[in-house]
Amino acid sequence: MNEGEWLPIYREVLSDMGYSESADAEAGRLLDSLARHLDVCDESEARGRFGPHVVVVGRAWSPVEGLPEGIPVVSAGGATGRLVGAGVIPDVVVTDLDGCVGAQVEASSKGALTFIHAHGDNMGLIGELAPSFKGKVILTVQGEPHGALRNYGGFTDGDRAVCIAEHFGAARVTLAGFDFDNPIPDTPSKLRKLAWARKIIGMRADAGLAIDVKSGL
Repeated sequence: MNEGEWLPIYREVLSDMGYSESADAEAGRLLDSLARHLDVCDESEARGRFGPHVVVVGRAWSPVEGLPEGIPVVSAGGATGRLVGAGVIPDVVVTDLDGCVGAQVEASSKGALTFIHAHGDNMGLIGELAPSFKGKVILTVQGEPHGALRNYGGFTDGDRAVCIAEHFGAARVTLAGFDFDNPIPDTPSKLRKLAWARKIIGMRADAGLAIDVKSGL
């Protein structure tokens, strides 16, 4: 999803969720200020982590479900703890630094490329946790990008992972462990976030990205 296509959707999300664009921008500035302390990956190198078909793993994934063989694995945030616990180091982790961050840092140390995302609600986590990632990283925002920051579209870790995979060349994405109807934690706000995630993934499907559902829907 290009920036011109994404930003109007982003501002709809802000209006619906009651979030602050200025707070998102402030978080982005903080993350950008840390870039010099991180191993920032360029896009040409990052492209090699993906492929024409990727699997994006969500938090509802269970090891008993398994994963398609020979396909790059992109972990959406909290799914990383389950993957690492099952002995799977994902090729890519997409995170806004909540949920099983220890597993995300471990995956980074073992070679995963991490897309670290800034938004207004995670400024404290950015300063505390972003420097812990010792592997390759790409820094993302959901508003206007600048400096080392990039914007590939997407709101939650899950739909952002889909948008990132598409940007880096995937024509087909298999969703494993996505459950848009049973949020963790089970709050009205989280349910609305998941509704946006489902909508944004649907937009990518409407635009021509092939979406397969392995489980959880």
